[in-house]
Amino acid sequence: MTALDPATRLTSLQSSTDRFTFGVLDGLGLSSGAHCVDLGAGAGSVADGLVERCPDGRVVAVDLDVSHLDGSRAQVLAADIADLDFAPGSFDLVHARFVLCHLPTRDEVVAKAAGWLRPGGWLVVTDPFHLPEETAPHPVIARIMAAYRRLQSGSDLTWVRRVPSLLGAAGLCDIEFTARPACLGNRDGDRWRPLIDQAAPALLERGLVTESDLAEFRSRLVEPAFVDIPQVTLAVWGRKPYIAMGAEVVTGSPVVNRKM
Repeated sequence: MTALDPATRLTSLQSSTDRFTFGVLDGLGLSSGAHCVDLGAGAGSVADGLVERCPDGRVVAVDLDVSHLDGSRAQVLAADIADLDFAPGSFDLVHARFVLCHLPTRDEVVAKAAGWLRPGGWLVVTDPFHLPEETAPHPVIARIMAAYRRLQSGSDLTWVRRVPSLLGAAGLCDIEFTARPACLGNRDGDRWRPLIDQAAPALLERGLVTESDLAEFRSRLVEPAFVDIPQVTLAVWGRKPYIAMGAEVVTGSPVVNRKM
């Protein structure tokens, strides 16, 4: 199995998730002059989409590896997210997708990012929630997904469940969340082949799967019954309260669950 290059993998992730992401972001009511930062910008599809939506504002695209952001229309910043230190009240939107669950200091970054918001600004976090692989409908999927999870050393693929609580602890209000199942198999609906292709060399090197496992996985993707939901993508967002006259905090509405 030939591994995909990083650019192809990022493009595949973007194409399968951007519609879901902008379904959330477009519902926040960002103004054309909004100041936004995209943490872990990848190949820049979210940052560039925000530039289109906020032409009179400022969009900063942050990533440790900015080699895939050469053509971005956003302001590109090469930095470790854990080391960022923007001034309080810098942004109307702080966005992070598929990045915080991989950071050892993920909880601290959420708290810090909340402090970068202007009153009324939004913090949006999107990460995967990994479902128990032992419940998979096919043994080969269970083997490969268990191996994939073990490969993510230092990551927490269930952490996103804690994010609504973390946003509340950071003083945000109007906390909402929505989910999108990740499709494995289902013929043209498959979104996992690129991820497994990318991970295959490391999976084999560490002895987590066999060539036979990978060959079976690839060959069975065309079967109508070879369908699974190995992960659910969760998006969670909250707003920094406005401060009313007399320093009375406007707390906003209670937590609700919104389905996209």
